[in-house]
Amino acid sequence: MKVGIVGLGLIGGSLAKAARSRTTHEILGYDLDEEVMTMARMSGAIDGVLTDELIGECGIILLALRPAAAVAWVEEHAGQVPPDAVVVDMCGVKRAVCGAIRPVAERTGFHYIGGHPMAGSENGGFVNSDRDLFDGASMILVPDEHTDMQMLEMLKGFFLTIGFERLTFTDQEEHDRIIAYTSQLCHIASNAFVKSPSAQRHMGFSAGSFRDLTRVAKLDEDMWTELFLDNADYLADELELLIDELKPYLVALRAHDDEALRALLREGRELKATAGGR
Repeated sequence: MKVGIVGLGLIGGSLAKAARSRTTHEILGYDLDEEVMTMARMSGAIDGVLTDELIGECGIILLALRPAAAVAWVEEHAGQVPPDAVVVDMCGVKRAVCGAIRPVAERTGFHYIGGHPMAGSENGGFVNSDRDLFDGASMILVPDEHTDMQMLEMLKGFFLTIGFERLTFTDQEEHDRIIAYTSQLCHIASNAFVKSPSAQRHMGFSAGSFRDLTRVAKLDEDMWTELFLDNADYLADELELLIDELKPYLVALRAHDDEALRALLREGRELKATAGGR
């Protein structure tokens, strides 16, 4: 089977490398950046270029693009996607993307399902792509009432083969609501945290906790602005809740109220234990 990958940045490049090395599929890739295309061909990440003519021969097309670009690609190339193919976007928001692509797929006649690989790095671009990026990660899929079960089984086999540990199924509302907390809020908190003047004087005074909290402050502001605004309602709610949760810590510190501070810290520790995870 031919697998087409549109966008060969961190995610698309890693998908190409993983699929190229772990499956027998023919991997075709496309990126607007000619230098990226050269690196992808020279490194063996792709077997060939995904031309407009070859779109019709693909069984899977993965869109590793930003939301607006993914929608634009589908609108431009919908007529070239064969009816037995499945298009899967890799975008970090789902309402804006699924809501735009699904009607095009239904009208044109190809399969579509929203996706979101729960893996990444603060360092983007093809040069940082890695065949092992998805090892142990969860692949989120957003089926709907039109989703074909055989197609889902095919995608399950593909994603598990290239390294994902599990598939997580959800709807677009739940995806965006939870991602606002588990991903987007973390990036905002980290980005704001490093704006303290103390951040410039941390050398020799920082260890794992500082490194963990500041890692995702290094972000692509253009991409994350688009993702944040596409999910502004849920993200604003989570940010407002975080601000409200921080205020009692400030009050307790200003008042030197050890009992209040201890209670706040205990509550957080116990909630973390209940929530589980890393």
